[in-house]
Amino acid sequence: MSRFSIVFFIIGMMFRACTAQLTPTFYATSCPNLSSIVSDVVQQARRSDARIGAKIIRVHFHDCFVDGCDGSVLLENADGIESEGDALPNRSLDGFPVIDEIKTALENACPGVVSCADILAIASQILVSLDGGPTWEVQLGRRDSRTANLAGTSAIPLANDGLDLIQQKFTDQGLDSIDLVVLSGAHTFGQAQCVTFRDRLYNFDGNGNPDPTIDAAYLQTLRQNCPQDSGDGDSNRSDLDPTTPNEFDSNYYTNLQNSRGLLQSDQELFSSTGADTVAIVNRFAGSQTQFFDAFGDSMIKMGNIRPLTGTNGEIRTNCRRIN
Repeated sequence: MSRFSIVFFIIGMMFRACTAQLTPTFYATSCPNLSSIVSDVVQQARRSDARIGAKIIRVHFHDCFVDGCDGSVLLENADGIESEGDALPNRSLDGFPVIDEIKTALENACPGVVSCADILAIASQILVSLDGGPTWEVQLGRRDSRTANLAGTSAIPLANDGLDLIQQKFTDQGLDSIDLVVLSGAHTFGQAQCVTFRDRLYNFDGNGNPDPTIDAAYLQTLRQNCPQDSGDGDSNRSDLDPTTPNEFDSNYYTNLQNSRGLLQSDQELFSSTGADTVAIVNRFAGSQTQFFDAFGDSMIKMGNIRPLTGTNGEIRTNCRRIN
């Protein structure tokens, strides 16, 4: 092989490494027991915390919406790093100790191999399935960011964002209205703090009136758990799905049809006149199978948002700080 051939071969190999695609078999050789190791840890966690699935998938979602799925949301404050966890959308994120436990187990089995970003992706899939939801082929091969982006958390949809703004935030990530409705369906399990929806109960329009799209009986139930005075009961929680709060099913969509969406960002998917999301909500309310199929597709699509691959980033040995 000539010198020029060697140079072009090396450049080609570097290019392929930097543009590597995610694949479900990425760890088939380097960490063949990955799935069973993660499953063992999260099943144990589920025994003491029925909401761990909702917590982990929320961390994954918030990670992917800030500079892609790179584990940056897990980084704590350090020299040169302003933690994304200090941003308003992330202050109530939970489940980090379980992520630490998964990382420790994987480091013991296959040290320096599995990224924290991939841990979020595969743990989310396993937990959704354990809670009665679908399974899908998780694409793997992400690497971890060596930086965080506190300012970039403005890209994360908020509970009181209007539909137009939420749709724009999804569009910015390469996600469409179907992805928006599908991924919002993860609110079929988990809870939200009173502070995120109080305005809907008492002062939605700024004139002391509740959101007119809330079912009257549901409104009274929510008010019992969420007092009017700001700061009083802020951390009180209500189920995102009042019907089957710990199961992953399609009841989220029938709740929206019945004006029982907890967050403004949920209910507007159905109550916004003329919105293309209304027909999608109706479709999934009528077919859990279609919702499950679409959920896996949208999770794969979200997981492909600007991942670090090849030689970019690193494989952190501790998910909370860079190596």
